[in-house]
Amino acid sequence: MIAYFSVDEAGSFEAFSASHLIILAMFLLSLVLLYGCRKWLQRPSRSRTGRYVLAGILILCELSLNVWYIWGKRFDVKDTLPLELCSISLYLCVFMLLYKSRFIFQIVYFTGIGGALQAILTPALSYPYPHFRFIEFFLAHIAIILAVLYMVWVEGFRPTLKSVGITMVFLNILLVLILFINHLTGGNYMFLSHKPATASLMDFLGPYPWYIVSLETVACILFLLLYMPFAFSAARGKRNKHQLNS
Repeated sequence: MIAYFSVDEAGSFEAFSASHLIILAMFLLSLVLLYGCRKWLQRPSRSRTGRYVLAGILILCELSLNVWYIWGKRFDVKDTLPLELCSISLYLCVFMLLYKSRFIFQIVYFTGIGGALQAILTPALSYPYPHFRFIEFFLAHIAIILAVLYMVWVEGFRPTLKSVGITMVFLNILLVLILFINHLTGGNYMFLSHKPATASLMDFLGPYPWYIVSLETVACILFLLLYMPFAFSAARGKRNKHQLNS
């Protein structure tokens, strides 16, 4: 049992291994179930309970991770502070769920889905299944995406084109802050000091520091793609309304 919580890296995570593919299948199944149950969950008491359950899962993931860091004498300001984009999105998701914050939703719809989806597909992870870190990593990232989509499918929240601009401004303010923290701690939060050791999208975006500029472009394109379903839906709604009125 202790081996499952050891901070020593026994073995290594292999992308698209059997365990990774099972996780991806479970992730897709969770999306289907959430979408399928969306109308049942829209009853006020159920929607509130659903939000609290998702917030509880996210809090439990973050608390257990930090307890593991401290228990294993692994805590280090250089690389264990909650300053990765997904960690920041996790905290924002908790507040969004608890307070039904539309402003926070505008940001985490893009950072949460965009960041967590990349993490699930190309994890920067050193521990294989069934290690605690493997389970916590995927549970937290899947819960981030479910939290955002919960607000879309159950609570009826919608991002706007303005949300893309708000998110880009947020990310650039965050970028400056994280660069400063990396300088103070010698860390590599948000991979702004160098690329991750594991395979990722950054491998195709040029050398340091140019891949940071490339990431800005990729982020903007990704956010626009994530907004497109709502743009099409709004355009279709306006067209139908015009047809009814004509």
